Amino acid sequence: MDFFSKDKKTALSAKHQAQLIAFGPVIFQVAKVTRDTGILTVIEESGSIGITLEEIAKKVKLSNYGVRVLLESSLGMELITVNNGKYVLARTGYFILHDPLTRVNMDFIQDVNYKGLFHLEESIRNEKPEGLKELGNWPTVYEGLSQLPPHIQKSWFAFDHFFSDIAFPKVLPLVYKEGIKNILDIGGNTGKWAIASVRFKDDVHVTIVDLPGQANMAKKRIEELGLTDRVSFYPVNLLDEKQKLPKGADAIWMSQFLDCFSEAEIVSILKRCAEAIDDNGYVLILEAFWDTQRFETAAFCLQQTSIYFTALANGNSQMYDSRVFIKCIHDAGFKIIEQVDNIGLSHTLLKCKKA
Repeated sequence: MDFFSKDKKTALSAKHQAQLIAFGPVIFQVAKVTRDTGILTVIEESGSIGITLEEIAKKVKLSNYGVRVLLESSLGMELITVNNGKYVLARTGYFILHDPLTRVNMDFIQDVNYKGLFHLEESIRNEKPEGLKELGNWPTVYEGLSQLPPHIQKSWFAFDHFFSDIAFPKVLPLVYKEGIKNILDIGGNTGKWAIASVRFKDDVHVTIVDLPGQANMAKKRIEELGLTDRVSFYPVNLLDEKQKLPKGADAIWMSQFLDCFSEAEIVSILKRCAEAIDDNGYVLILEAFWDTQRFETAAFCLQQTSIYFTALANGNSQMYDSRVFIKCIHDAGFKIIEQVDNIGLSHTLLKCKKA
């Protein structure tokens, strides 16, 4: 897809797009409130016949005024239409209600990002996640994941897992076709890859490498499933360049992990990966790159997700352009022996060996 093609918008449509951006926070909150209060559901249930303002207000137990301003805003963003004085759900409203990707993104923006994004310019200038103060007092969001309020933690993990849950079944055969038996899972998070791996192959052992808080969360889950003989743990903070990785693994796996770091940090981590494996070992990286997407919507979502990293996560990473990311791989002394795009919704698998 050519993301750099000439702008073909008319002045009128470009100005309309500019107003959508100017009122972006308003239309986001209206869409979420009409979803969460049941207004869109009530309208959908009325079918093609539609429903009046007064009937909606009675069903959702809100005032006529409150419902009216929400409905009129919703008309402007085309969530609904009006037919003979009655409101009918439009296609965009349907996706706000029922599309899993839209729900995950909306909840992630509201619960994790919304307040912190107010500090975006400060974050850009200081190259620090200045918006993180809205969630807690940690250097990066990752140290605080295990301490987030339950509803925020739920939205964070739902967003993080949505894409990997779709990709993992497709990528497992690609990873283990090389006969890998001992693998380091760096950034193992809640243990989803480790669990999927040991269930996929009986002779695989996984060592989860992550911050102590995340490692403990994963360990609890692994113990509940009775998989402690197949999964080990190595708590470490890889932002500390003095921290080394355990040696002896056939391969190192990193899924949606390296996008959490700056280019210099990616190179540093990969160099430590090179020290931990022998010349026949693999480094397997699963990432979503905005420039390799089949669909414009997928690229858009990834480009906007970068701002979460800037304002809240760590202040210096992003969802990368693959060309920037691949340069980091080469700078760390690796070559890419296989690249598989379009895995699941948006992922690319990079299979690397020492150059």
